[in-house]
This record gives sequence, structure tokens and C-alpha cells, in this order.
Amino acid sequence: MSNGQPGRPREFEINEVLDAAIGLFWSKGYDGTSLTDLTEAMGITRPSLYAAFGDKHGLYLRAIERYSTKTECPPLAAFDAQPNIEKAVRAFLSASIDYLTQQGDGQLGCFLGNCVATNAHQCEDVQQRLRYAIKETDLRLAARFDLEKKNSKLRKDFPSKDRARLMFDLRQGFALRARAGIAARTMKADLKQRVAMVLS
Repeated sequence: MSNGQPGRPREFEINEVLDAAIGLFWSKGYDGTSLTDLTEAMGITRPSLYAAFGDKHGLYLRAIERYSTKTECPPLAAFDAQPNIEKAVRAFLSASIDYLTQQGDGQLGCFLGNCVATNAHQCEDVQQRLRYAIKETDLRLAARFDLEKKNSKLRKDFPSKDRARLMFDLRQGFALRARAGIAARTMKADLKQRVAMVLS
């Protein structure tokens, strides 16, 4: 029963510690990250971690949610910012390459694609969150194509959903190349052909 006193304030800011956890999971992977690694990186005690997140698995799920929602995805923002659909597709692919090759501290690629996806089948609830993130991206890209069809900028039978999935898959291919150390300028050399493929 409540004694009318306010609850004890948190000794840390949730989003700050989640961002620290994301960086650690990203660079070391879920299995390679220990509780000691996490508490040191997050600057909190084990009891505080357990109280806030339950356990390492619970923290991992919260980290995935934080990464998925904390900021606008740069490639999608670049895609939406271009009024011309051809330029929009190119901007998405180019921004994807830039984002994937400019992360530091062992964080090349994409947290979802290069860390979370590798053990999605092993960690309960992770696969569901990954599917949701993919679906939301596909729907957002396809909606833009549908709008362009409505405005007669794309042919009426343009396969919006298929091309949206193709764009996502191209981005994941870039992520793998980034992890392999392939330079951004090399990946951008054939963007014209990639754009033509998407809009064909």
C-alpha cells in the first residue's frame, strides 16, 4: 500500500543507458556482450539493470525498440525529401551507403541488419521486432510509389511493394559490403544502374 511518498527517482536516464547498450551490442554482438560489459558501458549497477530491464534479454529488446524509434532513418528521410521519384530512389541508396560506411567504434553497417538479424532466431521476441521494422520500411517506400502512380509519375502497373522490398534488400546488400570494408565510392559507382533497376 502506498505511503503517499513519491517513488525513488531513477539514478540514470533510460535513453542514455539504452544508447550505450546499443553501441556495445552493435560492436560485440548479443552473445559477446557480458553483463559486466553492459553495466560498465551504461554506468549502472547490476541491481539497477535488473530493476529497469529485467535481465540482459529484456535490455536487448528495449535496445532494439530504442534504435528503431529514436531518430529518423537517414535513408528514408533522404527518400522523402526529394520531390522527383528518380532522385528520391538515388538519394535513398546514396544515403544508405553513407550511413552504413560512416559509423564508428565497430558499428559499421546497421544495428538491425548486422547485429540483431544474426541471432533473431535464437532470442525470443527479437524476430517479431525485426519483422515489424522491415514491414514498416516496406510500407513507407511502397506508399511513396503508390502516390507517384496516382500522380502519373509512374506507370499504373508499377509493382510498388516489390520495388519497395528490392530497395530494402539493396540496402542490406550495401550493409554487408560495408562490413567487408568496401569503400562508399565503390558502392556508389553503379547507382545509376541500381536506380534504373528499381524504377523499371
